[in-house]
Amino acid sequence: MSPQPLSTLIVLGSGGHTAEMLNLLSVLHTDRFTPRFYIAAATDNMSLQKARLFENSFIDKTVVENAQFMQIYRSREVGQSYLTSVGTTLMAIAHALWLMIKIRPQVILCNGPGTCVPLCVIAFFFKVVGIRWSSTFYVESIARVRRLSLSGLLLYKLCMADQFFVQWPQLQRKYPRAHYVGCLM
Repeated sequence: MSPQPLSTLIVLGSGGHTAEMLNLLSVLHTDRFTPRFYIAAATDNMSLQKARLFENSFIDKTVVENAQFMQIYRSREVGQSYLTSVGTTLMAIAHALWLMIKIRPQVILCNGPGTCVPLCVIAFFFKVVGIRWSSTFYVESIARVRRLSLSGLLLYKLCMADQFFVQWPQLQRKYPRAHYVGCLM
């Protein structure tokens, strides 16, 4: 008997985050992680398009039917002042709350885009109050060689990720709760 599929929330981000995440997904058993909910920032025009192409690449088209594509408000735009980002962060957290209640993912996969933080905050809050829907898996970007990204640092220091992975041995030595998995790209 095969294990039950797990509803999976996949957080995408601009820059190289989406390429890294899709590369990671390509080695997972997609039938094990279904349905899949792809989320990207509302201002990110490319990531969901790349996720659709990834899903359409499957030979078994029933797999594609198990994928949904959504957008979320960004906590902070690049170059936005920290003062004004307080309001946008609160709005992003409220939107993340709505999405998490709607989706109820069993697995959250993220790799560094700032859009993952509100979703992980909500998942962590649910755990604290005794509602455990999600296990959060964070994979720090391959580009982070010497120190964690701001998203990674927040999730690591506040113990919000159930599993935290790094791709460089020096990061694992610096952050001992992280698991070194080698280069995933």
